[in-house]
Amino acid sequence: MTAEPTYDALFLVSFGGPEGQDEVMPFLENVLRGKNVPRERMLEVAEHYRHFDGVSPINAQNRELIAAIEQELKENGIDLPVYWGNRNWHPMIPEALEKMKADGVQNSLAFFTSIFSCYSGCRQYRENIAEAQADIGEGAPSVNKLRMAFNHPLYIEASVERVRDAIKQITESRRESIRFIFTAHSIPLSMAEGCKYSTQLTEACRLIMEAIGDYPWDLVYQSRSGPPMQPWLDPDVCDHLRTIKETDDVSEVVIMPVGFVSDHMEVLFDLDTEAKEVCDELGIEMARAKSVGVHPSFIKMIRELIQERMTGSEKRAIGNMPPNWDVCPKDCCTYDPPKRPTRPSRPVG
Repeated sequence: MTAEPTYDALFLVSFGGPEGQDEVMPFLENVLRGKNVPRERMLEVAEHYRHFDGVSPINAQNRELIAAIEQELKENGIDLPVYWGNRNWHPMIPEALEKMKADGVQNSLAFFTSIFSCYSGCRQYRENIAEAQADIGEGAPSVNKLRMAFNHPLYIEASVERVRDAIKQITESRRESIRFIFTAHSIPLSMAEGCKYSTQLTEACRLIMEAIGDYPWDLVYQSRSGPPMQPWLDPDVCDHLRTIKETDDVSEVVIMPVGFVSDHMEVLFDLDTEAKEVCDELGIEMARAKSVGVHPSFIKMIRELIQERMTGSEKRAIGNMPPNWDVCPKDCCTYDPPKRPTRPSRPVG
């Protein structure tokens, strides 16, 4: 067996979000730079943030997550400082790597706040890190990504408890007829074809429902942002609610944002606001399960993933799929996004 290298830090890698009205547009411009997303969609999302005074909850939730991880590591005798860097807003990935270098970090493990494999949830972060390392040059710390843990028993355990808590919000006499709806961020079909995103999501949902019971359930999507002519994963959660009301006369739903690890802006707006409005319109009683967040089982799972890499201990997974790989293959989660069309320049004179 090849000896595991010595690791001296944990790097939490996330998406980032604004923390005030003046940060919303610069943040969204970072998110959408070079992407084929209509400006109208950017302005629409900016309006979502204004409903929350321009503050995304994701940064506060990441701070809470870091505190929980630090406590879990301390209680288990694991001496790893935790650093944090975002793709789209401060603290940015290059800033975090610079600080790690200044602190003498050489080999870090990285936990991405995404549980399912796709370009935007894995490979793009790895590209961001590689670019920052190249810019830093000599002495840039190495970053070794922890595996995607969509079928880790502790992730499923945390998700099941979140769903069970949501069931309690449904009128007791109506719980036998609940329809369970799992949501994940939609991605372009051309991205989905190069990864196991939908397959992993389906397996996670199946494992959760295996513990919940023999109820009907669906995997749907939310938060698409591409132009209308570009095919993305569907159905959309709001469209799906209308469909199941019309076809099956569904009156009770539990919605679980399985594709998200925290209740950030897209969860709060797309589910707690828009999906809830649709349910009210249709006369559907809706309960929304929390994301795993800082559930103790989820925090314990992160610690187990760290120990796997530090000691070579067993990789735990349940269900029909094996544990995901540690080192991503070269052809993993590939995606060649369409470029935003450029407008011809105006003639001078």
